[in-house]
Amino acid sequence: MASSNSKRLLKKILKISGIGFGVLILIGVGLFVHVWYFKPFNINLFFGRTALQFALDSPEMLSSLRVLERFGIDGHNAKLNDASTAFMDRIFARLHETHKTLITYEDEDLSKEDRRSKQVALYLLDLILEAEPFRFHNHPVNQMFGVQNGFPSFMDSIHQVNSTDDAEDYLARLTQIGRKFDQVIEGLKHREKKGILPPQFLVDKVLEEMRNFVGTPSDHGILYTSFIKKMTEAKFSEFDHGRFASEAKTHIETSVYPAYRRLIAYFEELDLKVSGNFGVWNMPNGEAYYRLALKFFTTTDYTPDYIHHFGLKEVERLQGEIIEILTQQGWDTSTGFTAALKAFSEDQRFYYEDTEQGREAILRDYQTIIDEISKGMPSVFNVMPQASVGVKRVPQFKEKTAPGGYYQAPAMDGSRPGAFYANLFDIKATPRYGMRTLAYHEAVPGHHFQLTIQRELKNLPFFRRLIPFTAYAEGWAMYAERLAGELGYTKDPYDNIGRLQSELFRAVRLVVDTGIHAKRWSREQAIEYMLLNTGIAESDVVSEIERYFILPGQACSYKVGMTKFLELRELAKKELGEKFDLRDFHDVVLLNAALPLTMLETLVRDYIAQQKKS
Repeated sequence: MASSNSKRLLKKILKISGIGFGVLILIGVGLFVHVWYFKPFNINLFFGRTALQFALDSPEMLSSLRVLERFGIDGHNAKLNDASTAFMDRIFARLHETHKTLITYEDEDLSKEDRRSKQVALYLLDLILEAEPFRFHNHPVNQMFGVQNGFPSFMDSIHQVNSTDDAEDYLARLTQIGRKFDQVIEGLKHREKKGILPPQFLVDKVLEEMRNFVGTPSDHGILYTSFIKKMTEAKFSEFDHGRFASEAKTHIETSVYPAYRRLIAYFEELDLKVSGNFGVWNMPNGEAYYRLALKFFTTTDYTPDYIHHFGLKEVERLQGEIIEILTQQGWDTSTGFTAALKAFSEDQRFYYEDTEQGREAILRDYQTIIDEISKGMPSVFNVMPQASVGVKRVPQFKEKTAPGGYYQAPAMDGSRPGAFYANLFDIKATPRYGMRTLAYHEAVPGHHFQLTIQRELKNLPFFRRLIPFTAYAEGWAMYAERLAGELGYTKDPYDNIGRLQSELFRAVRLVVDTGIHAKRWSREQAIEYMLLNTGIAESDVVSEIERYFILPGQACSYKVGMTKFLELRELAKKELGEKFDLRDFHDVVLLNAALPLTMLETLVRDYIAQQKKS
């Protein structure tokens, strides 16, 4: 199907080519039509066409990636995604067609790299299509993400305003939010009919968040203030600045806030129908859904029992290492891990002032940490990301329920750098001894390295430059924490406790995620276990446990992925001996983009075999 963006692209090609190239244009148009509507003769054309077709159906993703603007195509910047159930029906129908076409490309006709791309695509398609019966087994509006906080965040961090056309697009998106909210409500009602209701805490927190949002005067909320800031930075004329500001205020009051109030009304009705906080075992066919969720997020066939017991063993090991360091540093550990770590974590020397100045100091220190380690990366990486990374504060309107930190990848046209967002809501959730490890995980050499290098790979099909594979991405970020420690960046014993505590936190996740969804733990039981076994701030514990309720299986991807990276590195060291080069190993695992863990292992074993022959 040719969308308005694809038609614009075709017109652009025709315009650039000129009348003197008439014959060439006819041939080009013929090829374009064939590739767009029929099976492309080359698998890479198929990958490109498929990626473009899915991307054109997601104007918000196109705005984030910024790959079409260089061709003068920007109509998507005035649109929002379709969130209707009918749209998802069409997406799944297309996925079935995509799968049907992909398997017709014979392996013997493909290069080694093209075969790998086919394997990656089939792996992902098979998982998604296997999950089709469970497509409503989720809570798309929740305390972490959803249209209610995703839209303001998107408009603030993604939608660029560098011209009056960009400002018009911003206003157009404000007028469309009512349609999107109504589509989301439609989907929520459909879930209700299927017996899929959210936990009680989710309803409470989403209502609080949305009421606070609409309770803020329109000209003080993030949608208005961010727009004003962008126009000021772009040096709009006084006339344009004034008229656009006035229109924005009107649209927020007449389109945005009414949409929020309709969603609030729905959740107020839902509040009367829910009670208790249950894992997915309480959903229809919930046990099968959870097994599939674990498969999707870990890219393994590990059972809930295996993951649970692996987590318990790792918790015991990591706590022992932390106790050993505390004992060496003179702390009283005779009362056991929980009491010792509690005393340690309550020491005021590890915290910043609970003021705006203190929070600004945290952001500066995070940037210093990133700049410091970045200088040392050429010693262990042959390839470095071209895009830079900066530190930002999580927007205050959503920081109460947001995670402690997260990463946003750069725009692919270079117009926006990578960003590590630090949550500064609770000052006690940012101990000095944990900052290095969080910065290494989210930025360098963690998510920023892996995701940015992946996006900058020019030799791979476009879809492979975007696919995340959570176990790979989060496993790499945790491996990066360990790598930074091995390189001496956490040589301070307390910083090393921060590193071990981060890994312990992920081991505890294995226990509580499987506990909630397979062993039917309550919210309170999971919170108590995490509090007793991690020593992290209670505010973080609560938000984390509540996160696992809405993202079953996702929390297990971190430690599973990290374990595989370390196993493969150790295998390469053992097999290659003096031939082992850490930089080459990093090339192998990073320059082939994200992969399922089983395919990553095959890749490393092939690399080992090739090195032995050389």
